[in-house]
Amino acid sequence: MRHLTLITLGLLTLCLARAATGAASDDRPVEDASKAGLVKKERAELPTLWVIGDSTVRVGTNGQRGWGDELRPFFDTAKINIVNRAIGGRSSRTFLTDGRWDAILKELRPGDVVIMQFGHNDAGPINEKPPRDSKTRARGTIRGNGDETVFVEKNIITGKPETVHSYGWYIRNYVATAKSKGAIPVVCSPVPRKSWDSESASAKINRASGSYGLWARQAAEQSGALFVDLNEIIARGYEKLGRAAIEPFFADKGTHTTREGAAFNARAVVSGLNSFKDDNPLAAYLSEDGGKVPAFVP
Repeated sequence: MRHLTLITLGLLTLCLARAATGAASDDRPVEDASKAGLVKKERAELPTLWVIGDSTVRVGTNGQRGWGDELRPFFDTAKINIVNRAIGGRSSRTFLTDGRWDAILKELRPGDVVIMQFGHNDAGPINEKPPRDSKTRARGTIRGNGDETVFVEKNIITGKPETVHSYGWYIRNYVATAKSKGAIPVVCSPVPRKSWDSESASAKINRASGSYGLWARQAAEQSGALFVDLNEIIARGYEKLGRAAIEPFFADKGTHTTREGAAFNARAVVSGLNSFKDDNPLAAYLSEDGGKVPAFVP
């Protein structure tokens, strides 16, 4: 296992964070967990679809909506619980270190499904104050899917020592621990931002296919999880609709969605699930609308 120093990795992270295509670090304040509310199972006897991730999946800002809160119309909630435990400001690292994943593990049952999407906050500082922001940040992960680590003697937020891993390592950890409970993990690449590669009529949405989208795919394949290339599915959808048509999908400069945009992204998740055909672990729980969503064709 390769071990990196905090100084070396901190500089590397700051240099590359802004270059991360489709998964730029969100500079807003980290959402207060005590104010986010905890979504619970509606019926204990039913299987549960757990959704974990960052603010693009569930957000507490007025006028914004995450795709995890728009999944219900695509499922028969008389057959399955939909529990969205995503929270704004978390990375694949801090969703774990905050204890949020451990709390879910205590409730996981065999046959439950866990859909995860991280990446938007993983490009942030490991344990530093970014020069463009007065807020402290300690949520970044090592870029990639390797086994290298960096040791932080004192986390500036928790005050405790911490060994930080790669983005891919954290994804693989979620997959492994979900499987240990008999649950079925589904890894999603992060949703794309409203970022076009040019001003031309033939412009394309910038992908994360060389960064977090790639690492999410690699981690899923290595750990035996299903993979939904949400980054690609949504990017293609945006390009088909065109620049003007997707403007109402966003509640800010191009990261967080309105209800309309969140519904579009939730439909993309279902499209990815339907592409698994007979291997779709949620096929039996789809609503009529969910069953009609065309499967994504790579």
